[in-house]
Amino acid sequence: MSSQRTFEYWKEQAASLSINGQAFINGQSVDAKSGETFETISPIDGRVLANVASCDEADVNEAVKLARAAFDSGVWSQKAPAERKQVLLKFADLIEANQEELALLETLDMGKPISDALSADIGGTLRAVRWTAEAVDKVYDEIAPTSENEIGMITREPVGVVAAIVPWNFPMIMASWKFSPALAMGNSVILKPSEKSPLTAIKLGQLAKEAGIPDGVFNILPGFGHTAGKALALHMDVDTLVFTGSTNVAKQLMIYAGQSNMKRIWSEAGGKSPHVVFADAPDLDLAADAAAAAICFNQGEVCTAGSRLLVEDSIYDEFMEKVRQSLGKWKAGNPLDPETNVGAIVDEDQLNRVLSFIEKGKEEGANLTVGGNRVELAEGGYFLEPTIFEDAQPHMSIVKEEIFGPVLSVIRFKTDEEALQLCNDSIYGLASGVWTNNLTRAHRFAKGIKAGMVWINEYDQGDMTAPFGGYKQSGNGRDKSLHAFEKYSEVKATWIKI
Repeated sequence: MSSQRTFEYWKEQAASLSINGQAFINGQSVDAKSGETFETISPIDGRVLANVASCDEADVNEAVKLARAAFDSGVWSQKAPAERKQVLLKFADLIEANQEELALLETLDMGKPISDALSADIGGTLRAVRWTAEAVDKVYDEIAPTSENEIGMITREPVGVVAAIVPWNFPMIMASWKFSPALAMGNSVILKPSEKSPLTAIKLGQLAKEAGIPDGVFNILPGFGHTAGKALALHMDVDTLVFTGSTNVAKQLMIYAGQSNMKRIWSEAGGKSPHVVFADAPDLDLAADAAAAAICFNQGEVCTAGSRLLVEDSIYDEFMEKVRQSLGKWKAGNPLDPETNVGAIVDEDQLNRVLSFIEKGKEEGANLTVGGNRVELAEGGYFLEPTIFEDAQPHMSIVKEEIFGPVLSVIRFKTDEEALQLCNDSIYGLASGVWTNNLTRAHRFAKGIKAGMVWINEYDQGDMTAPFGGYKQSGNGRDKSLHAFEKYSEVKATWIKI
């Protein structure tokens, strides 16, 4: 039914939507203790969506105290995994039942197309919660190989209080990748959404209570990084902090951990992912479509965006003509229109940041061949043309730095060795893609690229069964898959003499 909704339908729903901007602590919707709020503004038209509770250290202290009390009580942490699974499956059912409201909140709050919010964001969140719930009672502990008169048990226990700080580009999905395994393991969770897109997190907190997650176990604290985020990172009773966002913030969180209780810090940080196309790619048309989608989907506000396109010199002209044609199918428009495939940039600051990189690209001598301009729509808002810079060089800012917008930098290469060197010439190592029909080359690049994810003859694919995370300054630890449980549990060795 949702896929058949019209532009008019979504505009009507947006006009009539009632939005709660309160924090959610201990099962209750509450104001910040200070009474302070901040406006969350829609990037579609600049209108104020809600005044949101601006939580700070006082709210963090209260939430952590209640989360710890809930954990120590065993009301959730000591439930059998199968029981926690049933509650999480009910939580997923409630997310699905409220998918239109959640998708609309996501679109209004951060500007993504409503069709993507329904398919990618709702779909991804449901898969994360359901898969993780189903997995938790199928993960076994171990018995060590010992002599006949000893038993060595290796068990996993929940860490305790988990703080999750999530970004604004995929608010629901990024949150679900973290709270799902954390809750499934029996932890208490405090979720701090980005101040740029806090609304779906607040709604998720309310649905979690309705599903039967006990009070104090799942708390939502909207606020700013320098207030609520910093307080969580420095708190002496937060056991683990998980984060998705910029590399600079990830580094600062590690410093805060060292200054406090050495809490575990797991981060998924920046990316500047290489997307390599060889002359023997199995289908240049598909590769061109993938290259365009890899930089335009979600307005390029994607940590795995294929923002560095490496093209073999012998096919460069032919292939780039195809890329330019493919990019022409991606056009900025009102995100409430189901036909729109490029929405609004999240806010004016981010739009200006992307525009400043476009100016740097021009100044540094790259060849701007497509786009580069702000798009003026009748609604106002923050829209940008998908953009291509060709003849880019490795030293340029547009090649080295994460832009987080629909800006593609294209580099020529002649040999495999040159391509691999260009791939790894980055402080980041999150994702990568390679198009080739040569099996040996595919394996060589899969092994040689220093990145947590390598896609061969496709881009940005995978599901909940595969881990997500990066090398180098793209962070540590992994979301998704059974490996995610490692972040939310402690390993205990128990040795028994018989």
